[in-house]
Amino acid sequence: MKHGKNYRESLKKYDPQQHYDVAKACALVKDLHYVKFDETVEAHVALRLGKSQTVRDTLVFPNQFTAEKKVLVFCHDDRAKEALDAGAAYAGSTEYIDKVKGGWLDFDIAVATPDMMKDVGRLGMILGRKGLMPNPKTGTVTNDIANAIAELKKGRTEFKADKEGIIHIPVGKVSMDPAKVAENVSTLLNEVERKKPADAKADFVRSVSVSSSMGPGVWVDFKEEA
Repeated sequence: MKHGKNYRESLKKYDPQQHYDVAKACALVKDLHYVKFDETVEAHVALRLGKSQTVRDTLVFPNQFTAEKKVLVFCHDDRAKEALDAGAAYAGSTEYIDKVKGGWLDFDIAVATPDMMKDVGRLGMILGRKGLMPNPKTGTVTNDIANAIAELKKGRTEFKADKEGIIHIPVGKVSMDPAKVAENVSTLLNEVERKKPADAKADFVRSVSVSSSMGPGVWVDFKEEA
Protein backbone atom coordinates (compact mmCIF):
# COMPACT_ATOMS: atom_id res chain seq x y z
CA MET A 1 0.00 0.00 0.00
CA LYS A 2 1.32 3.44 -0.93
CA HIS A 3 1.43 5.90 1.96
CA GLY A 4 1.64 9.68 2.00
CA LYS A 5 4.57 11.86 3.04
CA ASN A 6 3.37 12.42 6.62
CA TYR A 7 2.95 8.69 7.18
CA ARG A 8 6.43 7.99 5.82
CA GLU A 9 7.90 10.71 8.01
CA SER A 10 6.29 9.23 11.10
CA LEU A 11 8.03 5.91 10.40
CA LYS A 12 11.37 7.67 10.94
CA LYS A 13 10.46 8.52 14.54
CA TYR A 14 10.70 4.96 15.88
CA ASP A 15 11.80 1.43 14.97
CA PRO A 16 8.81 -0.20 13.22
CA GLN A 17 10.29 -3.66 13.84
CA GLN A 18 10.81 -3.28 17.57
CA HIS A 19 8.34 -4.56 20.16
CA TYR A 20 7.57 -2.11 22.97
CA ASP A 21 5.91 -2.57 26.34
CA VAL A 22 2.26 -1.55 26.24
CA ALA A 23 2.83 1.81 27.96
CA LYS A 24 5.60 2.83 25.55
CA ALA A 25 3.65 1.55 22.53
CA CYS A 26 0.60 3.67 23.42
CA ALA A 27 2.79 6.72 24.06
CA LEU A 28 4.36 6.24 20.62
CA VAL A 29 0.95 6.11 18.96
CA LYS A 30 0.27 9.58 20.37
CA ASP A 31 3.71 10.84 19.28
CA LEU A 32 3.20 9.51 15.75
CA HIS A 33 -0.16 11.25 15.34
CA TYR A 34 0.00 13.68 12.38
CA VAL A 35 -3.57 14.46 11.27
CA LYS A 36 -5.71 17.30 12.60
CA PHE A 37 -8.63 15.29 13.97
CA ASP A 38 -8.77 13.20 17.14
CA GLU A 39 -8.08 9.73 15.82
CA THR A 40 -9.29 6.52 17.39
CA VAL A 41 -6.57 4.27 18.80
CA GLU A 42 -7.03 0.67 17.72
CA ALA A 43 -5.61 -2.62 18.99
CA HIS A 44 -5.05 -5.62 16.73
CA VAL A 45 -4.59 -8.99 18.42
CA ALA A 46 -3.70 -11.93 16.17
CA LEU A 47 -4.51 -15.37 17.60
CA ARG A 48 -3.70 -18.96 16.73
CA LEU A 49 -7.11 -20.57 16.45
CA GLY A 50 -8.09 -23.99 15.14
CA LYS A 51 -10.87 -24.42 12.60
CA SER A 52 -13.52 -24.98 15.26
CA GLN A 53 -12.18 -22.39 17.70
CA THR A 54 -13.29 -18.82 18.19
CA VAL A 55 -12.88 -16.05 20.74
CA ARG A 56 -15.79 -13.74 21.46
CA ASP A 57 -16.91 -11.85 24.53
CA THR A 58 -17.61 -8.39 25.90
CA LEU A 59 -15.70 -6.12 28.27
CA VAL A 60 -16.00 -2.74 29.94
CA PHE A 61 -12.87 -0.65 29.53
CA PRO A 62 -11.71 1.15 32.68
CA ASN A 63 -11.28 4.39 30.72
CA GLN A 64 -14.14 5.40 28.45
CA PHE A 65 -13.68 7.27 25.19
CA THR A 66 -16.98 7.07 23.32
CA ALA A 67 -20.16 9.11 23.57
CA GLU A 68 -22.95 7.63 25.69
CA LYS A 69 -24.95 5.12 23.71
CA LYS A 70 -28.70 5.29 23.06
CA VAL A 71 -30.16 1.97 24.19
CA LEU A 72 -33.43 0.51 22.90
CA VAL A 73 -34.95 -2.25 25.02
CA PHE A 74 -37.44 -4.63 23.47
CA CYS A 75 -39.59 -5.76 26.38
CA HIS A 76 -43.23 -6.24 27.27
CA ASP A 77 -44.90 -3.01 28.25
CA ASP A 78 -45.05 -3.91 31.95
CA ARG A 79 -41.22 -3.70 32.05
CA ALA A 80 -40.83 -0.56 29.96
CA LYS A 81 -40.73 1.78 32.96
CA GLU A 82 -38.04 -0.39 34.58
CA ALA A 83 -35.93 -0.08 31.45
CA LEU A 84 -36.43 3.67 31.14
CA ASP A 85 -35.64 4.20 34.82
CA ALA A 86 -32.41 2.24 34.30
CA GLY A 87 -31.34 4.61 31.55
CA ALA A 88 -32.72 3.20 28.30
CA ALA A 89 -33.54 5.82 25.68
CA TYR A 90 -36.50 3.78 24.44
CA ALA A 91 -38.38 0.73 25.73
CA GLY A 92 -41.43 -1.20 24.62
CA SER A 93 -42.69 -4.01 22.44
CA THR A 94 -44.94 -3.81 19.38
CA GLU A 95 -44.55 -0.07 18.95
CA TYR A 96 -40.78 -0.30 18.51
CA ILE A 97 -40.86 -3.48 16.46
CA ASP A 98 -43.17 -1.71 14.01
CA LYS A 99 -40.97 1.41 14.01
CA VAL A 100 -37.86 -0.63 13.16
CA LYS A 101 -39.79 -2.45 10.41
CA GLY A 102 -40.56 1.01 9.01
CA GLY A 103 -36.88 1.94 8.88
CA TRP A 104 -36.42 3.71 12.22
CA LEU A 105 -32.94 3.09 13.67
CA ASP A 106 -32.32 6.03 15.99
CA PHE A 107 -30.45 3.98 18.61
CA ASP A 108 -26.95 2.55 19.06
CA ILE A 109 -27.61 -0.72 20.89
CA ALA A 110 -30.63 -3.01 21.14
CA VAL A 111 -31.39 -5.15 24.18
CA ALA A 112 -34.21 -7.67 24.39
CA THR A 113 -35.74 -9.79 27.13
CA PRO A 114 -35.79 -13.51 26.19
CA ASP A 115 -39.59 -13.56 25.89
CA MET A 116 -39.39 -10.91 23.16
CA MET A 117 -36.89 -12.69 20.90
CA LYS A 118 -39.53 -14.54 18.90
CA ASP A 119 -40.85 -11.19 17.67
CA VAL A 120 -37.49 -9.41 17.57
CA GLY A 121 -36.07 -12.27 15.50
CA ARG A 122 -38.32 -11.16 12.64
CA LEU A 123 -36.20 -7.99 12.45
CA GLY A 124 -33.09 -10.04 11.70
CA MET A 125 -32.64 -8.72 8.16
CA ILE A 126 -32.73 -5.14 9.43
CA LEU A 127 -30.93 -5.35 12.76
CA GLY A 128 -28.44 -8.00 11.68
CA ARG A 129 -27.25 -5.93 8.73
CA LYS A 130 -26.51 -3.04 11.09
CA GLY A 131 -24.92 -5.18 13.79
CA LEU A 132 -27.77 -4.33 16.17
CA MET A 133 -29.38 -7.74 16.66
CA PRO A 134 -29.64 -8.67 20.37
CA ASN A 135 -27.52 -11.71 21.17
CA PRO A 136 -27.23 -13.70 24.41
CA LYS A 137 -23.47 -14.14 23.78
CA THR A 138 -22.98 -10.39 24.10
CA GLY A 139 -25.33 -9.97 27.05
CA THR A 140 -27.98 -8.13 25.05
CA VAL A 141 -30.62 -10.82 25.49
CA THR A 142 -31.29 -10.84 29.21
CA ASN A 143 -33.90 -10.54 31.92
CA ASP A 144 -31.49 -8.40 33.96
CA ILE A 145 -32.36 -5.21 32.11
CA ALA A 146 -30.93 -2.77 34.65
CA ASN A 147 -27.50 -4.42 34.80
CA ALA A 148 -27.27 -4.74 31.01
CA ILE A 149 -28.10 -1.06 30.50
CA ALA A 150 -25.66 0.02 33.22
CA GLU A 151 -22.79 -1.85 31.58
CA LEU A 152 -23.72 -0.70 28.08
CA LYS A 153 -23.84 2.91 29.18
CA LYS A 154 -20.42 2.47 30.78
CA GLY A 155 -19.20 1.42 27.35
CA ARG A 156 -19.42 -2.37 27.32
CA THR A 157 -17.79 -3.43 24.07
CA GLU A 158 -17.82 -6.66 22.12
CA PHE A 159 -14.62 -8.20 20.83
CA LYS A 160 -14.52 -11.05 18.35
CA ALA A 161 -11.84 -12.74 16.28
CA ASP A 162 -12.48 -12.45 12.55
CA LYS A 163 -12.08 -15.31 10.07
CA GLU A 164 -8.31 -14.69 10.04
CA GLY A 165 -8.18 -15.03 13.82
CA ILE A 166 -7.56 -11.33 14.46
CA ILE A 167 -9.38 -9.10 16.93
CA HIS A 168 -9.64 -5.48 15.78
CA ILE A 169 -11.04 -3.15 18.44
CA PRO A 170 -10.96 0.55 19.39
CA VAL A 171 -9.20 1.10 22.72
CA GLY A 172 -9.08 4.90 23.05
CA LYS A 173 -8.52 8.26 21.40
CA VAL A 174 -5.24 9.96 20.55
CA SER A 175 -6.23 12.89 22.78
CA MET A 176 -6.36 10.63 25.85
CA ASP A 177 -3.56 10.22 28.37
CA PRO A 178 -1.49 7.34 26.88
CA ALA A 179 -1.43 5.68 30.31
CA LYS A 180 -5.23 5.37 30.18
CA VAL A 181 -5.08 3.90 26.67
CA ALA A 182 -2.43 1.46 27.90
CA GLU A 183 -4.70 0.42 30.77
CA ASN A 184 -7.47 -0.30 28.25
CA VAL A 185 -5.10 -2.38 26.12
CA SER A 186 -3.98 -4.38 29.17
CA THR A 187 -7.63 -5.00 30.09
CA LEU A 188 -8.29 -6.28 26.58
CA LEU A 189 -5.29 -8.62 26.63
CA ASN A 190 -6.31 -10.03 30.00
CA GLU A 191 -9.85 -10.68 28.73
CA VAL A 192 -8.58 -12.31 25.54
CA GLU A 193 -6.33 -14.60 27.58
CA ARG A 194 -9.28 -15.42 29.84
CA LYS A 195 -11.26 -16.57 26.79
CA LYS A 196 -8.46 -18.79 25.51
CA PRO A 197 -10.00 -22.10 24.32
CA ALA A 198 -9.10 -25.01 26.58
CA ASP A 199 -7.41 -26.86 23.71
CA ALA A 200 -5.60 -23.82 22.27
CA LYS A 201 -1.85 -23.92 21.72
CA ALA A 202 0.50 -22.53 24.33
CA ASP A 203 1.48 -19.67 22.01
CA PHE A 204 -2.17 -18.68 21.63
CA VAL A 205 -1.45 -15.00 20.91
CA ARG A 206 0.61 -14.51 17.76
CA SER A 207 1.06 -10.75 17.84
CA VAL A 208 -0.34 -7.51 19.25
CA SER A 209 -0.11 -4.05 17.73
CA VAL A 210 -1.63 -0.64 18.37
CA SER A 211 -2.11 2.25 15.99
CA SER A 212 -4.14 5.37 15.38
CA SER A 213 -6.73 5.28 12.60
CA MET A 214 -4.36 6.84 10.06
CA GLY A 215 -0.98 6.18 11.64
CA PRO A 216 1.53 3.33 11.49
CA GLY A 217 1.30 0.32 13.75
CA VAL A 218 3.46 -0.19 16.82
CA TRP A 219 4.25 -3.73 17.93
CA VAL A 220 3.47 -4.57 21.55
CA ASP A 221 5.60 -6.93 23.60
CA PHE A 222 2.53 -8.75 24.87
CA LYS A 223 4.61 -11.35 26.73
CA GLU A 224 5.55 -8.60 29.16
CA GLU A 225 1.84 -8.35 29.97
CA ALA A 226 1.53 -12.00 30.91
